[in-house]
Amino acid sequence: MADANTTSREAWPGTPFPLGPTWDGEGTNFSLFSEHAHRVELCLFDADDTEERIDVREVTAHCWHCYLPGVGPGQRYGYRVHGPYEPDEGHRFNAQKLLIDPYAKAIEGHVRWERANVLPYTPDGTDEADLEPDDEDSREAIPKCLVVDPAFDWDGDRHPRTPWNATVIYETHVRGHTVRHPEVREELRGTYAGLASEEAIAHFTQLGVTAVELLPVHHIIDESFLPERGLSNYWGYSSIGYLAPHAGYAHNADTGEQVREFKGMVKALHQAGIEVILDVVYNHTAEGNHLGPMLSFRGVDNASYYRLLEDDPRFYMDFTGTGNTLDPTHPAVLRLIMDSLRYFVTECHVDGFRFDLASALARGFYDVDRLSAFFETIHQDPVLSQVKLIAEPWDVGPGGYQVGNFPVPWTEWNGHYRDVMRDFWRGEANVGEFARRFTGSSDLYEAGGRRPSASINFVTAHDGFTLADLVAYNEKHNEANQEGGQDGTDDNRSWNCGVEGETDDPGINALRARQQRNLLATLLLSHGVPMLLGGDEFGRTQDGNNNTWCQDNELSWFDWSLPEANADLHAFTRRLIALRAAEPVFHRATFLRGDADANGGLPDAWWFRPDGRRMTRRGWERADTSVLGLFLNGQDTGNRDRRGAPITGDSFVLLFNAGHEDVTFRLPARRLGAHWALELRTDDPDAAAGSRRFATLEQIPVMSRSVIVLRRDETAS
Repeated sequence: MADANTTSREAWPGTPFPLGPTWDGEGTNFSLFSEHAHRVELCLFDADDTEERIDVREVTAHCWHCYLPGVGPGQRYGYRVHGPYEPDEGHRFNAQKLLIDPYAKAIEGHVRWERANVLPYTPDGTDEADLEPDDEDSREAIPKCLVVDPAFDWDGDRHPRTPWNATVIYETHVRGHTVRHPEVREELRGTYAGLASEEAIAHFTQLGVTAVELLPVHHIIDESFLPERGLSNYWGYSSIGYLAPHAGYAHNADTGEQVREFKGMVKALHQAGIEVILDVVYNHTAEGNHLGPMLSFRGVDNASYYRLLEDDPRFYMDFTGTGNTLDPTHPAVLRLIMDSLRYFVTECHVDGFRFDLASALARGFYDVDRLSAFFETIHQDPVLSQVKLIAEPWDVGPGGYQVGNFPVPWTEWNGHYRDVMRDFWRGEANVGEFARRFTGSSDLYEAGGRRPSASINFVTAHDGFTLADLVAYNEKHNEANQEGGQDGTDDNRSWNCGVEGETDDPGINALRARQQRNLLATLLLSHGVPMLLGGDEFGRTQDGNNNTWCQDNELSWFDWSLPEANADLHAFTRRLIALRAAEPVFHRATFLRGDADANGGLPDAWWFRPDGRRMTRRGWERADTSVLGLFLNGQDTGNRDRRGAPITGDSFVLLFNAGHEDVTFRLPARRLGAHWALELRTDDPDAAAGSRRFATLEQIPVMSRSVIVLRRDETAS
């Protein structure tokens, strides 16, 4: 271990804001918030890990600050914070533990758990171990922070600002997306630069998606037990640096180049017209519960950063299932969250955020509060109020499931949509629930002043089965996670079509392929904003594992041989996205009315039974009904152009049969359309648009578990 010394280096007072390190071309200002600290040391490290400690003497509004002339980009640093070690009072200061700056713009890498004890106490196997401080220095184990040069040539970059109703989201992982991509340069695979490559971007543009939603990219720290098992935190919901792009996703992170590389990725995606949405984890940190490591926040000011039990502040409130919960009711924590969000919008040009376990952020002192300071601050912010805001509207605490309850202008991962659509196509949901979700979930969002775009529709996501596995497994198969099968949800709402896992039965494989197309057609033609799980477009599998959070390996990585092997599924997905983009009836900005317009014309939508007659109340309420027809009026889409003129398109009929028997539909009356042409069908994905034509009242056989889409044929005589 290199020696440490206290320096006589010249240190100017500096300023309390902005927090973190700020290089001005001549030196760097450092500022750290700690309300309860007694003393703060800034620790500088050279390339040999020799430590130089500087007493930070200036304190303004609980911010400890100094300015160091001559210190600039590439400088490695950390903090030691002195104060009381009184866990029963909520304080856990231990200056023997080197700390990561909560406002670091770049962090070197991972914790080297084997090199030093990073716990603030000496583990002895007892329940009382954390009550006494440990005196072992942790600097050999803790990654160092880096001062960065913020300069970057954006070359006129602008946010695409895709309207919500025209947005198609693609959820993916920076590393997993390209780490096995044969056409991406080998040294760039699995990196920000890899995702910015022409080959990766070509996949997005050819598919037709308009935004990528990236699993967490804030700096990630693995849980200490994972390396012992030969695993790592792949998903990344273990953040420690909220202003620092994860170093592990950079081609070169030695001197803080991950910041420049991240910006380059955003710039390249924007040039292709693709927005960048970040999955952010402000509800908890990587430090775990009261027995967890001391990496940053716990040692900087435990009582300020975390929600502690009011009657026993030794312990943490846990609304997240991870052992701790950040406290956004504290002004300094709320400021950290807002500063992080603004930094990634203003400095890194990202277009929006998906907030993991957002209900935890909306809690006041205990209950979820739609008027919480978190919401109010974002709504009043001139920058953040204008970006895409997506909530995962639940946490694991009491009353945490809040789907439909977030305020304007928030959108939400619609868990009801996922559950109903999965159930419908396995024969477990009726047509009434299906119709509500297909048309934007007005029952959840309309009364609150929101539009269909408030519903982020998804059938699969990173958390759970992939689409291919959803139709191939009834049960999770998580043995690789080494948790005895106890991890991951048992509420999969999946159907294996008759055999668990892989099979060479051609009938079952054909049904599985059709079910994938059914779910994709439902997702991509529903009102609301579709989110496609990356790889579902070409049949990516995780072999039945529904919780691959710790699988940074081929189980999770994209297999780029699949787009060719499953070319028909890939082409069908592209076809659906193109249809959605081209026809306004599939990307409505407003909810359906279900009645005729003011001029007495056709209704904007009309639901009907297989006999071609209008659905009745009794039909909607029947639990065993799994067959339904829908007319969508292209002349009454509810969409308008920038001048307020109505946007019109073609009209369509959709025939859904989720039952196990074939059904014959009779097309509706002539007033809805005299002639119809086939647009697509899930039982025959190769059938060309216009290859079949039908007349009003004509009977159309619809295969079991399939969808047929017809376009009104205005050219027929």
